[in-house]
Amino acid sequence: MIKGILFDMDGVLVDSEKFICEAAIQMFTEFGVHANPEDFIPFVGCGENKYIGGVAEKYGLKIDLEREKIRTYTIYGEMVKGKLNPLNGVSQFIELCRNEGLKMAVATSADRMKMEINLKEIGIPASAFDATIDGTEVNHKKPNPEIFVKAAMKLGLKPEECLVVEDAINGIEAGKAAGCKCLALTTSFSASELAKADWIAGDLSEVPEDLIKALNFKR
Repeated sequence: MIKGILFDMDGVLVDSEKFICEAAIQMFTEFGVHANPEDFIPFVGCGENKYIGGVAEKYGLKIDLEREKIRTYTIYGEMVKGKLNPLNGVSQFIELCRNEGLKMAVATSADRMKMEINLKEIGIPASAFDATIDGTEVNHKKPNPEIFVKAAMKLGLKPEECLVVEDAINGIEAGKAAGCKCLALTTSFSASELAKADWIAGDLSEVPEDLIKALNFKR
C-alpha cells in the first residue's frame, strides 16, 4: 500500500529548467565560457554540483564550486521573480494527497537555496509538506537511491510504501533502486526514456486511473 508521496521538484512541481540553465550560462560567461543548453542535459536531475561542475569540467574550467553555485542561484533568483507557476495539476494532486491522509515530501537534488526560491515563487511553501530533503543532505546524488531512502525515513515510512514522482531518467533509476513505485512525468524526457517507471503521465493532471485507484483517491 502506498502511504507516502516523494516529489522531485524541477519538472514535477515547477518547470524551472530553462531558467537555471540560463542562469548557469550567464555565470559561465563571467569566466569567458560560452556554454550551450545541450551541455547541461546529461546532468539534469543530478543536482547543481554535477550540473555546474560537469559543464565546467567539459570546458576545462576550474571553479570554486560552492561560490559559483551561490552566484548562479543569485542570478536565478532574480531571473524567476514572478515567472514561476506550479505545473499543471500540481495543486490539485497535493490537495488530493492531503485529503487522503498520504504523507508528502519534497526530495530534490537541488540545494536548499534553490528549493526555497522555487517553492516560494509557486506559492506552495515547504510547510505544505511533511518533510523536505535537498541535495545538501545527501552524500550521493541521483541515480543513487540515498535521497529517496532518507525522504521515506523522514516520513516514518519504508521506501516500498512510497511513490516517487519524477521527470528525470536519473530520478526514476534512483526511485526504483530505493524500492519505491515510480510515476514518471514526461515534462523533461520522453516516455520511452522513462520506461522503467511503473506509471507514466504527461503531468499531474493526467495521473493514470489505475494509480488513482491504488492511492484510493475519491474524485
